[in-house]
Amino acid sequence: MAMTSSRPYVVRALYEWIVENNCTPYILVNAFEEGVEVPQEHVRDGQIILNISPSAVSDLHLGNESLNFEGRFGGIPKIVSVPIGAVCGIYAKENGQGMIFDPDSAPPEPPEPEPTTPEKTITVGPSDKKGNLKPSLRIVK
Repeated sequence: MAMTSSRPYVVRALYEWIVENNCTPYILVNAFEEGVEVPQEHVRDGQIILNISPSAVSDLHLGNESLNFEGRFGGIPKIVSVPIGAVCGIYAKENGQGMIFDPDSAPPEPPEPEPTTPEKTITVGPSDKKGNLKPSLRIVK
């Protein structure tokens, strides 16, 4: 059974935990992933760090598919939209506590079941005259 990504749930939980501990939640975003809408002038090395604290943004929505809010960048209001898969991490500005996600942490597809084939019998070790395996133990020091 394939499960959905746990990333949106972890992001929401860590956001709540960071805010309840009177810290500032920052998210690290892969700015070049498809669907990311962030101010490109603030992107460095393909990433952007966004302050998503309640005092910094308005209309924050932490959904299962995307994270959206309105924020100010250089005094100019902008709408920000980030697919959850583009969130590389969430952490507290004050102490760095939080989580950085594995870039390839999409849930893996379950393996295809292998067709059942008759098992082969393999005999290992000494056997008696009837072909039964003899028990063999040795002491390992």
